[in-house]
Amino acid sequence: MGQMIRTTITGITISLALAGCSNDPVGGAFYREAGSLIDTGHFGNATMHNTQIMNGDKQFVYDLSQRFASEVMTTVNFAFNSSVLDAGAIDTLREQAHWIRQFPEVRFKVYGHTDKVGGNSYNKALGLRRARTVVNYLVSQGIDRSRLEAVVSFGETQPLIVTEGKERRNRRTVTEVSGFVDGHQTVMDGKYAEVIYREYVRSAEPVTGLTGVASSNLEVDSGIDGGE
Repeated sequence: MGQMIRTTITGITISLALAGCSNDPVGGAFYREAGSLIDTGHFGNATMHNTQIMNGDKQFVYDLSQRFASEVMTTVNFAFNSSVLDAGAIDTLREQAHWIRQFPEVRFKVYGHTDKVGGNSYNKALGLRRARTVVNYLVSQGIDRSRLEAVVSFGETQPLIVTEGKERRNRRTVTEVSGFVDGHQTVMDGKYAEVIYREYVRSAEPVTGLTGVASSNLEVDSGIDGGE
């Protein structure tokens, strides 16, 4: 009888110990997949994150986003309660379109924003209309619509200037790099850096070091003895 009690107690102790391990995220991670701690248990997300880091996709998208933001204006502003492009917005979008055309491998998102005046649901719809207006204009400039996305609208929730009143700087769209076109023929392993720094790669191509040489100064030795 005593042996049975000791066995039962031992079994309970082992069960409690295992239960404690399962509730301890650090201790339990020993028996789980790599990356499970940062993934909170969804191994697919951890695998996707690791893959994007290893093949350079995530880092190069970030680098290209930084370059886009440094070389062109990414923001256009709107009049109050309007999604109509003014002359300044059109000039900015022409510059964006020119930049985007140089990188056919890249996808973009256009985020729409509003100021705080008005209800949240109305402002979300207004922000989305502004984003779609920008996408439509970029398409008119020769950009493939499949590379542009205008489905996200922050409405009034991300103001640049914190105020309850009318603020033009909050009434805006922001164009950002979102990734690479799936299956594009020029996007493959080892080519991401070349895509991002395309102009820099071309500028590094060597040029001739000869100067001041004209065709009239060149003489060709035929190797045949004759004449004088």
